[in-house]
Amino acid sequence: MVVASSVLGFPRIGANREIKKAVEAYWAGKISSDDLTKVSADVKKTSWSTVKGKGVTFVPSGEFSLYDHVLDHSAAFNVVPPRYAGQGLSDLDIYFAMGRGRQADGVDVPASEMKKWFDSNYHYVVPELSDAVDFKLNFNKALAEYTEADKAGFQTRPVILGPISYLVLGKAARDAPAGFQTISLLPKLLPLYVQLLSQLKQAGVEWVQVDEPILVLDSAVNFQTQFAQAYTELEKIAPKILLTTYFGRLDNNLTFVAKLPVAGLHIDLDREPQQLESVVAAIKPTNIVISLGLVSGRNIWKTDLSAAIALAQKAVDALTVDRVIVATSSSLLHTPVTLSSEKKLTAEEKDWFSFALEKAGEVAVIASVLSGSQDSGMSAALEANKVSIAKRREFESSSDDAVRKRVAAITPEMLHRKNPFPVRREAQKKHLNLPKFPTTTIGSFPQTKEIRAVRAKLTKGQVTEAEYDEFIKKEIEMVVRFQEKVELDLLVHGEPERNDMVQYFGERLKGFVFTENAWVQSYGSRYVRPPIIVSDVSRPGPMTVKWSSYAQSLTKKPMKGMLTGPVTILNWSFPRVDVSREIQSKQLALALRDEVIDLEKAGIQAIQVDEPAIREGLPLRRVDWDNYLTWAVDSFKLATAGVTDSLQTHSHFCYSDFNDIFPSIQRLDADVISIEASKSDLKLLSAFKEFGYSNEIGPGVYDIHSPRVPSEQEIKDRIKALLALVPEHLLVINPDCGLKTRAWKETEASLLNLTKAAKWARATYA
Repeated sequence: MVVASSVLGFPRIGANREIKKAVEAYWAGKISSDDLTKVSADVKKTSWSTVKGKGVTFVPSGEFSLYDHVLDHSAAFNVVPPRYAGQGLSDLDIYFAMGRGRQADGVDVPASEMKKWFDSNYHYVVPELSDAVDFKLNFNKALAEYTEADKAGFQTRPVILGPISYLVLGKAARDAPAGFQTISLLPKLLPLYVQLLSQLKQAGVEWVQVDEPILVLDSAVNFQTQFAQAYTELEKIAPKILLTTYFGRLDNNLTFVAKLPVAGLHIDLDREPQQLESVVAAIKPTNIVISLGLVSGRNIWKTDLSAAIALAQKAVDALTVDRVIVATSSSLLHTPVTLSSEKKLTAEEKDWFSFALEKAGEVAVIASVLSGSQDSGMSAALEANKVSIAKRREFESSSDDAVRKRVAAITPEMLHRKNPFPVRREAQKKHLNLPKFPTTTIGSFPQTKEIRAVRAKLTKGQVTEAEYDEFIKKEIEMVVRFQEKVELDLLVHGEPERNDMVQYFGERLKGFVFTENAWVQSYGSRYVRPPIIVSDVSRPGPMTVKWSSYAQSLTKKPMKGMLTGPVTILNWSFPRVDVSREIQSKQLALALRDEVIDLEKAGIQAIQVDEPAIREGLPLRRVDWDNYLTWAVDSFKLATAGVTDSLQTHSHFCYSDFNDIFPSIQRLDADVISIEASKSDLKLLSAFKEFGYSNEIGPGVYDIHSPRVPSEQEIKDRIKALLALVPEHLLVINPDCGLKTRAWKETEASLLNLTKAAKWARATYA
């Protein structure tokens, strides 16, 4: 017998972003749905082939998606909100309209709500559920892709999202009655899973991976009856079920999980290695196979194979070889495709890292060694890994003493503004002279093809720094003049010089390295290339002062400086694993503190320090919250507290459920916060009214993730609704998020409607 190996999921974007390019070409009408299907087929086949080529036993299928895997399930289960029906759209266009909205050919529908996928930077499209949903299995995607792989010569293990997680991660639709619980729909949904899994078994599938990620949440214990009901029924007709958890620990949920009638259980040992002993003890009396998530699906560091083998050996000794599978900790969706695409990393740097394809190889090596293989290639890989890990540990032992001492010297006084908000607000009113319901944007303006082309030329040395600077000056002036034209009140410079809100800062800080092609999906066709923190972080010099100062010189209106906050830079980078996230965050905060102070000295009157990822980074278990929230909030305050009362600080937050962390949002003490709220039916703001938020707030009045243009009346209606929750004197009018991904035509029309609506509000609520 041998230890099997497994990958839980593979990046769906293609090694060269083929899916992004094809999907966007389809949206633009440049290719047909058949063309899109062909590109998808090629990417899937390549993924199956390369993972299998690494020696992996269980190759995943069914987890590929053109937009989002949760949206795939909604489309398959006929969970399609009525607003998308009867529009004359094809099934594929309905699917994309649910993800991104649609405003073309007489169709005008907004996108569905998105939320962060647990504590990752990936966004999923939230299912809208009610008793009115007509559940039926429109198609069996898992079966189709299993069959597709089989015809291509690959035996795969289908992946689906489990029924309990699907329902719990959904939300009550607008037509649902008050108090509606989405889990109440399990009796209607479960027959679809019976149908889906029966078809897989009939097709010859031996194992199916059923993801139930909510099992790492505290709330899962509330659904133990539904878990037992569902899996007792599914076990009768399904292939062998690998119940899959990730991103956290089972904790007290293990008590009921170990009793479920499943063939296998996957646990995340990268995030929570200490859970191995309790899980092994719980399943030992059963026949359950354990899948060990030893290779991280969330970071890009090379796995310490010797340490992983030692941990896995404990399971082998307790359960025997045939009951152990070595796996990635989660899907590799959250990692770049392959390190082989990186040509500019130094040999030393490249030796530190492992991307998705390389991680598949690591899984195979661990399984091979545990199986007692005499394969010389596997032995050589293990020895090479030992050398690489030793070199990285040696590098980690060195540090920037000045940075470490500065962090150690942080005092409580450094975390507080000189005066409380009411005093600061009076000073800012005189200094900024903004009207009631002031209008602003979140920072970025459209990044056109021309901007990206000139930036690429600079990188290739085809234009000089001076030529590039002149181009950027013209772009900034155009953005400033446009904002003046539509009569926005608090302006921004538009960020044409920035490639990404995290990468831009990382490139100007010590302690980061960067990749060429290490793209990771954030949502839909939006991919990001996270920087990698490799050593202590510091700021060699000003990062944004030059362009913010130039923008301010062009106008008499106040200009808002734009920075990305320390917690977001940390969460949207690949962080170090040898020092705590708290230390890394505070190093970043000190660097940003210097930048904030320099911006004020340069005449900038408002500064936005974005923290869209602060809620995303919240630990999945409540018992771990206090520690995280303490250092995360302290990091923001450390970055922003070194300025005078008249300087207005702003921050921006992505889709979040603020109710649980409201005291921490208040403790940030930003003068103004803006939040993505346009698709949440205002429920995000309930906490602000309930708890009495005291500072200024700008809930997004329209969704920038969709290309549709909101009408002036829509924004007026939005303002009316907001005023039921936010006091007039505290409401700021702004879009949901930055405008980087939008086109100029829709941006101009949307912002003009926004400022017209704000003028109406001033007249109406004078």
